Amino acid sequence: MEPAQLKTAVMNIVNTSRILVQFMLNQDQKNEARRRRRRQRSDKSDEDMDMDTEFSQTAGPGALEIMLLMGQILSVERRFWARETSTDWWDRIVLQVWDDSQWLQNFRMRKVTFMELCDLLSPALKRQNTKMRAALTVEKRVVIALWKLAMPDSYRSVRNQFGVGKSTVGAAVMQVAKAITELLLQKVVTLGNVDGFTAMGFPNCGGAIDGTHIPILAPEHQGTQYINRKGYFSVVLEALVDHKGRFTNINMGWPRRVHDARIFRHTYSV
Repeated sequence: MEPAQLKTAVMNIVNTSRILVQFMLNQDQKNEARRRRRRQRSDKSDEDMDMDTEFSQTAGPGALEIMLLMGQILSVERRFWARETSTDWWDRIVLQVWDDSQWLQNFRMRKVTFMELCDLLSPALKRQNTKMRAALTVEKRVVIALWKLAMPDSYRSVRNQFGVGKSTVGAAVMQVAKAITELLLQKVVTLGNVDGFTAMGFPNCGGAIDGTHIPILAPEHQGTQYINRKGYFSVVLEALVDHKGRFTNINMGWPRRVHDARIFRHTYSV
């Protein structure tokens, strides 16, 4: 609520309270006068009965009168309260400025792939607008989930990045993951040729992966990063082969001190 509106609301409450107090005082004075007249009469007559009825009807302010007096407060404009957020980074920078290399680095996919993914997930993620607010777009839900899965950021950090609530970030991640499982898992995710591994006794296997040391001379700088657990300098060779031992992917050059999981993540993230 704006300061001017808040001041108006407070003044209305003060004025209404003053009117109610004065109204109650006037009623008490009238009632006290009626009581004195009743005590002055020794015999209760029909006129007294009429006065009692009149007294009971006017002994206090009616509900309608109070509602009319309190009506001044209801005239204050009501507004829904919400935190100020900004989506400029997503709307003006990511969508309009970033190239494919920036998309790959941050979302693990190119922009055209992202748009295709949104089209495929739209039946499960699209929501209707309400009178309270506009629904989060499919693109916004998907990009929030991809950012959270690709980056080690907290929900609070992602919230500030995309101008949404923290609970919205958590909901978007779960909704997108569920939509991918229901709509794309059987359609997109495949293991390639698994028959060869199945015949060898390894069903549902698409390849065999491992790493090995490649000895090198000690680098002039950051040599400690290249010392392996056996005590000599090396880099890592990571290889993927099919059921016949044919190489289908090779990655080489990471220092030996780097964990195998990190090498694997960076090798197949693009």
